[in-house]
Amino acid sequence: MLSRSCLGLLNLVSVDDYQALSRVPSLMAVPGEPTRDSYQISRDGLSSGGSDDAVSPPPQERRIIVANQLPIKATRDSDTKKWIFEYDADSLYLQLKDGFPSDVEVLYVGSLKADVEASEQDEVSQVLLERFRCVPTFLPWEIQNKFYHGFCKHYLWPLFHYMLPMSPSHGARFDRAQWQAYVLANKIFADKVTEVINPDEDFVWVHDYHLMILPTFLRKRFHRVKLGFFLHSPFPSSEIYRTLPVRDDILRAFLNCDLVGFHTFDYARHFLSCCSRMLGLDYESKRGYIGLDYYGRTVTIKILPVGIHMGQLRSVLSLPRTAKRVEELKVEYEGKVVILGVDDMDLFKGISLKFLAMGQLLEVHEALRGKVVLVQILNPARSSGKDIQDVKNESEALAKEINDKYGRPGYQPIVFVNGPVSTEDKAAYYAISECCVVNAVRDGMNLVPYTYTVCRQIVESERPNQSVIIVSEFIGCSPSLSGAIRVNPWNIDDVSEAMNSAITMPDGEKHLRHEKHYKYISSHDVAYWARSFDQDLERACREHYLKRYWGVGFGLGFRIVALDPTFRKLSVDNIVSAYKATHSRLILLDYDGTMLPQASINKTPSPEVLSVLNYLCSDPKNMVFIVSGRDKDCLGKWFDPCDKLGLSAEHGYFTRLRRDTPWETCGLTTDFDWKKMAEPVMAHYTEATDGSFIEHKESAMVWHHQEADPYFGSCQAKELLDHLENVLANEPVVVKRGQHIVEVKPQGVSKGIVVENLISSMRSEGKSPDFLLCIGDDRSDEDMFESIARSVSNPALPTISQVFACTVGQKPSMAKYYLEDTSEVIKLLQGLATASAPSAFQESQQGSL
Repeated sequence: MLSRSCLGLLNLVSVDDYQALSRVPSLMAVPGEPTRDSYQISRDGLSSGGSDDAVSPPPQERRIIVANQLPIKATRDSDTKKWIFEYDADSLYLQLKDGFPSDVEVLYVGSLKADVEASEQDEVSQVLLERFRCVPTFLPWEIQNKFYHGFCKHYLWPLFHYMLPMSPSHGARFDRAQWQAYVLANKIFADKVTEVINPDEDFVWVHDYHLMILPTFLRKRFHRVKLGFFLHSPFPSSEIYRTLPVRDDILRAFLNCDLVGFHTFDYARHFLSCCSRMLGLDYESKRGYIGLDYYGRTVTIKILPVGIHMGQLRSVLSLPRTAKRVEELKVEYEGKVVILGVDDMDLFKGISLKFLAMGQLLEVHEALRGKVVLVQILNPARSSGKDIQDVKNESEALAKEINDKYGRPGYQPIVFVNGPVSTEDKAAYYAISECCVVNAVRDGMNLVPYTYTVCRQIVESERPNQSVIIVSEFIGCSPSLSGAIRVNPWNIDDVSEAMNSAITMPDGEKHLRHEKHYKYISSHDVAYWARSFDQDLERACREHYLKRYWGVGFGLGFRIVALDPTFRKLSVDNIVSAYKATHSRLILLDYDGTMLPQASINKTPSPEVLSVLNYLCSDPKNMVFIVSGRDKDCLGKWFDPCDKLGLSAEHGYFTRLRRDTPWETCGLTTDFDWKKMAEPVMAHYTEATDGSFIEHKESAMVWHHQEADPYFGSCQAKELLDHLENVLANEPVVVKRGQHIVEVKPQGVSKGIVVENLISSMRSEGKSPDFLLCIGDDRSDEDMFESIARSVSNPALPTISQVFACTVGQKPSMAKYYLEDTSEVIKLLQGLATASAPSAFQESQQGSL
C-alpha cells in the first residue's frame, strides 16, 4: 500500500511538464573540413513541439540515444587550434542506428572525449547539434572526476564485476560525495535530454551503468516518456548487489523504464532476483516476454546480446593498408602458430591468468616451444589508479619471466602490442591468428570473438575458413558461441589444455566450429540487436495513452502509478448523497486489509469497527456482509456483538445471514478426501522452506510463505502450485496462487459467487438493490469487483442505480474507485452510519471519546 505522504500528491493533475528550448543556436561554420558522414540541420529541427504559433509538418520519428560518451572524435587543428569533429566509426552507439527505419532521425546525448573550455562550449554545442545531431553534456571537472573515475570506475565497475571492497587496498568503498556527483551528473544528462525531447513522439534509449538513475529524472518530468535502458556490464547476483547502500534507488530507476535490456539471461535473472528480494516484486512470462508489474505499469525485460557492425568491419578489411599489414604479419610469424589476445588494461580481463596458462603450455608440451606465439594486444586503460598499475606490472613481469625461460634469439613466446592499435592493424592480427583467447574473469559481453571470426572469414582464402575460440564461461558472449572451447579462467591447467587442443585440432573441426560461429554472428549483428530492442520498446509503450498516470514519491524514490482513466477516489459526500436517496442497499466488506491494516498483530475488530457495523446493520434498508477468506469460527467469534451482520467465510463456502441463523454451505460437495493428498505435499514444501506454514480451514488449505526468503519462497510457491495441480488434477478443487500464499479450495467457491448469490437472493425477495457498495483490498476481492461489473453491464438483469466498487490503496483494479487506507474506509462507513442514524451514532461516537 502506498504511504499517505506519497498519496497526497495524487490530488494534483498529472501533466507532462516538458519545456520548449530556451535557446535556438545560430549557424556556425565547422572548423576544418566536414567528414563524409557529417550533415547540417535547419533550426526547425530543434523544435520541441511545444508551440502552436505556426502550422508545421508532422514531427519526424526520432530516437534519442543517451550514453556516457558521444560517438564523436574530437581533435584540435595543430595550426588553427580549432576543434575538428568526426564520427567515431567504431562506436556502438553510432553503429546501432542501422537497425532503425530509414526515416527515423537519431539524436545523441552524451559527453565528449575531450576537455572543452567553458568559453568554447556554446559554439561546440551548436556545431555538434547542427552537423552531427549530437547534444554534448559538459560536466565540471570535479563532478566528472567523482562521477566517472570515482563512483563509476572505482566503485560500481568492480562491484558489478563481483569484487567487494573488503579493505581499502581491495577496491574503493562507498563514498557519499561520489554518489552525489553520480546523481548530479545523471541529472545534467537528463537536463540535456529535456532540452531536445518531444515527449509525445520521441523514444529515448539510455545506455549502461553510468546513467542508471537517469530514468527517474526523465520519468518525473515526462510521465509518458517512451524509455528504454540497456545495461552493457554484468548485473551481479543479489548477494553482491544488496551491499550497495543506494540499491533501492538504482532498482527503482530501472523500473521507471518501459524496457530494460541485458546481454544474458543470468544478468536478467540477477536483476529480477534483486527486485524480488529487495522490493518484493514478482515477475511472470507472457508469450515469451518477461514482465514486472510495477504500480500498474509493466516493465518488460529483454535478453539479447549485442552484435558487431558487419559492414564497417568489411570496409576495414577491404582497405589496401589492411591487406598490406596482413601480408607483413604473415611474413613476421611465418612457421609459427599465433594465439591472439585483445584486451583492455583492466583488472577483470584475466591477462595474467592467460600468461600463466601460456607458460604452462610450454612447460608441458616441449615440442611447441619456438612454434607457438601468444600476441597480446593491450588497449589503453579507461581509468587510472593503483589497481591498473598493479595489473600492468604483474602482466609485464609474467611475460618477461616466460620469455626469459622459453624464449631464444628470434623467438618470444609472449609478444606485447601496446595500444592504442588502429582498427586496420587489429583486423590484420585477427586474420593471421589460428586461435583467439578471451580469458576474462568477468565481462559484460566482449565482442572480440565476433570480430575475430568475421576477420578469419573474409581475409583467410588459402584454405577453408577456420578459427578456434577459447572463451571464459564468465563473459556475456559465451552462451552464443556454441562452438567455442569454454574454460574456467582461474583453472590454469584447463586453459593450457584448451590452448593445446586449439593448436592440434584437425582442420575439419576448426572449419565446422568456424562456420557455426559465423552463421550466428553474421545474422545477429548490431543492426539486428538495435532493431529488436527498438521494436520491443515500441511494443512496451503501446498502452501509454490508455491509462492515467500519477507521480508518487520524492527524490529518487519517485515512480509512476498507472491507472484506468475512470479510476478515481471515492468521495464521501457523493456516496452519502446516493446512500440517502436509495432504499435497498447491499454493503459488502472484506476484513483483513480493508477494515484492519494487514500489518496489525491483533486481528480482532476494534470497538470502533463493531460500533459502525452495528449502526449500519440497524438500518432496515441495509444488508451488510463481511466477505472474508477467514474460517467461520474465527469470524463468528470476532463479530458476535453484531447480531444483524451477515458473514461469508472461506471465500463464500460458508454463509450466515445474521447471528441467530445457522451457517450454510454453498451447496457443493462436502467430500474433502483431497486434503489427504494435498497435506503431505504442502508438508514437504513447509519442511523444505524455512518461514512457511500451513493454514487448515474446513473447506480449504493454504500454504503461507510471507516469512520465507522472498525469492526462494516465490520459487517454492511456483513449484508447489505445479505439484498440487498434478496431484489434484482429478479432484473437484482449484489451486490458486495469491499474495504469499498457495491455496487449495473447492471448485465453484469465490467471493464473486457470493456477490451474485446475494444480489439474486435480494431480487427474489422483491428487494432488488438500488445501492451497492463493495470494498476490498486484495486479489480475491477482484472476483467481487468483476462479478459486480458483469451484473451492471448485463441488460437482462434489473439495473442497480448506484454502484460503488472500491479498492483499498491506489493500484490497478477492476474497481472504479479507491480509498487510500483502512482509516479512510472506517471514515466512509462512519459517514454512512451517520446518514442512517444521525443522532444516535453521533452520540455513541462522542461517548466513546
